[in-house]
Amino acid sequence: MRLDVNTLFIVTIYVEVILGLLLLFVWAQNTQVYAVCWWGFAHLIRAASIVVFGMYGTVPDLISIDLANTLLFTAFAITWTGARVFDGRPVEPVYMVTGAVLWLLVCRLPVLADAVNIRALIASGIITTYTWLTAYEFWRGREEKLVSRWPAIFMLFAHGALFLLRTPLVTLLPWSSTNTMLGSVWLTVLSFEALLFTISVAFILLAMAKERTELRHRNAAMLDPLTGIANRRSFLQDAAHLAKRHRADPHPTAVLLIDLDNFKSINDRFGHAVGDRVLEIFTQTARQSLRSSDLFGRLGGEEFAAVLSDTSREKAGAVAERIRVAFAQAAKEVGGRPVGATLSIGLAYSEEVGLDVSEMLAQSDQALYFAKENGRNRVEIASLEMILACKPGTKPASAESVAAITRDSAAA
Repeated sequence: MRLDVNTLFIVTIYVEVILGLLLLFVWAQNTQVYAVCWWGFAHLIRAASIVVFGMYGTVPDLISIDLANTLLFTAFAITWTGARVFDGRPVEPVYMVTGAVLWLLVCRLPVLADAVNIRALIASGIITTYTWLTAYEFWRGREEKLVSRWPAIFMLFAHGALFLLRTPLVTLLPWSSTNTMLGSVWLTVLSFEALLFTISVAFILLAMAKERTELRHRNAAMLDPLTGIANRRSFLQDAAHLAKRHRADPHPTAVLLIDLDNFKSINDRFGHAVGDRVLEIFTQTARQSLRSSDLFGRLGGEEFAAVLSDTSREKAGAVAERIRVAFAQAAKEVGGRPVGATLSIGLAYSEEVGLDVSEMLAQSDQALYFAKENGRNRVEIASLEMILACKPGTKPASAESVAAITRDSAAA
């Protein structure tokens, strides 16, 4: 079956318009994703360029070729700009029109007036540049865990490479009056590829926007909005997953329970803005002392917890002490005010095969209580004496946790 090129042109125009309107409709539903708006206008401008190019032979070449290509380059530049906006980078107005201006200047050169292949190669190079720049923008933002980035990068790179090869291929397969069939097949393949690319990339870009929205909703449900670390729900879920992995591959584990000393007094004396800043400073200093594999979360208010897997008692104690000292130094003065914030840490350590995070949190809570009772701004490691002398009114640790501390103390 043979596809008519004119039919493909008309279909491409309709598809570009429909996709452009679809993207704009999606943007209208969530106006915070500005990149979708840019991509929608890019499709509409690309449709306009095809319409103008379709007037070839009925209007001057200045319109059907020069203007059509100017609109086409602008459309690809807007797609690239949308990729920049998608990852929070600034718009570059000068570079958006560079391709179109370059094309118009080249077309005015007398030496290239009749050099159709060279002009076609320049046009392909401009489109390829913008297409590869778009792929590069997505590549730069790869730290954001969006699965749909990768097919977008691959398709943009492949499409740009095909555009760059168009002129050499056309030279090898010339269109002539004696070879209309070959020329028609070649142009049909190129037009059909462009149509498929347009549809595929539009849906991938929509998938990226949708995936980001869903990811942000998940993060909002699992991350503490002030500090950016795991909230209580997320921390306990991650700890439960770690416990499952621990049963298959056990390692010595430490749990830190951290509480900022006299935090209510800080809020009362300096205001909640300073209190929030103190929490942010603590999060930053703690992250610098913890490994990327360690679990770290905010349990609520000024209470935080961390799980250090595959560590020794001495190393865990050193990490806790490092966090305490670093925070006391960083929070000595906040916003020019002598805040002098400190923290207390309770540490529980276990070499048991079965990791029970709730039991270890109970042990570290006992150690934290003793840290507070002994003057605050200190680290206490859970011991058998602490468990047996638990504070009145609290639930004593289980027999299993007492036995575990006994074994760990004996091993130490």
